[in-house]
Amino acid sequence: MAAKQYIEQHKDKFLQELLDLLRIPSVSADPKFKEDVIKAADFVRESLIQAGVDHTEIFTTAGYPVVYGEKIIDPAAPTVLIYGHYDVQPADPYELWESPPFEPVIKNTDIHPEGAIFARGSADDKGQIYMHVKAFEAMMAENELPCNIKFMIEGEEEVGSENLEVFIRENKEKLKADVILVSDTSMISLDNPSVTVGLRGLAYMLVEVTGANRDLHSGTFGGSVANPINVLCRMIASLQDENKHVTIPGFYDKVEELSAEYRRKLNQAPFSEDEFKQKLDIKDVEGEAGFTTLERIGIRPTLDVNGIWGGYIGEGAKTVLPSKAFAKISMRLVPHQDHREIAELFQKHFESIAPQSVKVKVNAHHGAQPAVVPTNSPGYRAAEEAIKEVFGKKAIPTREGGSIPITSLFQQELGLDPILLGFGLDTDAIHSPNEHFGLKNYFKGIETIVSFFKHFKNQTGE
Repeated sequence: MAAKQYIEQHKDKFLQELLDLLRIPSVSADPKFKEDVIKAADFVRESLIQAGVDHTEIFTTAGYPVVYGEKIIDPAAPTVLIYGHYDVQPADPYELWESPPFEPVIKNTDIHPEGAIFARGSADDKGQIYMHVKAFEAMMAENELPCNIKFMIEGEEEVGSENLEVFIRENKEKLKADVILVSDTSMISLDNPSVTVGLRGLAYMLVEVTGANRDLHSGTFGGSVANPINVLCRMIASLQDENKHVTIPGFYDKVEELSAEYRRKLNQAPFSEDEFKQKLDIKDVEGEAGFTTLERIGIRPTLDVNGIWGGYIGEGAKTVLPSKAFAKISMRLVPHQDHREIAELFQKHFESIAPQSVKVKVNAHHGAQPAVVPTNSPGYRAAEEAIKEVFGKKAIPTREGGSIPITSLFQQELGLDPILLGFGLDTDAIHSPNEHFGLKNYFKGIETIVSFFKHFKNQTGE
């Protein structure tokens, strides 16, 4: 396959271009990075042009733009739609990074002895979307593109993809395809390659608890009026019982109870709980009683506090009884749970458990529906064949604990199940300081994507 040789010959170029993209701090959650997010969109569009698309454009939305590109080799040929995102998570706290988050460096690690790129967005998702751009370039350069290809790269995945929904609904004909290929997930390991067949949904909430109408002296008023931080902590603690079971009424009503056989197969995936604990430097795991770690991550819903603040947190001491306390709370959801229904259940319950001594405000920040994809489609079989060709092993189907907000919309609006062909690892520290992406993962990903196109053409019989 000439495209494989092209990849090998252009590794340095492929790497340097990715490093340039990673230097752009395209943080969609923080308005101060607005110009950088736009700059990243322009970079992606220019990369598509250089790789060989026939047509590309940047579609404005109410938020950040969508980069679209296409190469139609034959209207009768199958079409692959590539989805990814060029925005990244905030890099805070900066002081915990071993190197600046937007100044990528390559370092060897125990897991990545051949080197890994340390930078925000390296694994989630710039490194993974750029694999598709470079795989396309290689196929074009060697005249080995067997399918039509379309790219839809957005800039708001990390804040919920709200405006992409409008774009998809307004551009169904433009986005018409035979399969959607997404690389925004991870695999078990390079020795145990896997394909994600399920993603959890998400309901993300912001809560505010207010006590007195101003901050108070904790000596003069302490013990006589409610402390919103204390109240908020008690309320949060009550959201789970001693078995780590969420106590919100109705929360589990639509959760599918999977068969013992399905759970047995899920737990056959290579996994060492001792290694899991060692990597995280923890003495024990914790989660819903009656389920294994793999089950807790893949098939069970959760509730977690993502941030909590209030009162005085500066240097030194200030004996203040705060007026307000805040928390951000996320719930990961499983198939049949609707994020809007769960957000409503959460709000109703959280307001009901507040004491009269405080006022409570609850807002749904953003959400995503859970998704499960079949393992008998031409797309999935093509992914299996591609992994077998490149890695020499059969892919293991897995369910991942994270969310890709737009995945279920692909199923609803475009009638297509996405193929979640990711090449990250769960040790890549996405959303955390020192995020990284293995060089071997990057280049094997490019090679596997090329192979996917060949096998998808064969699977569709066109």
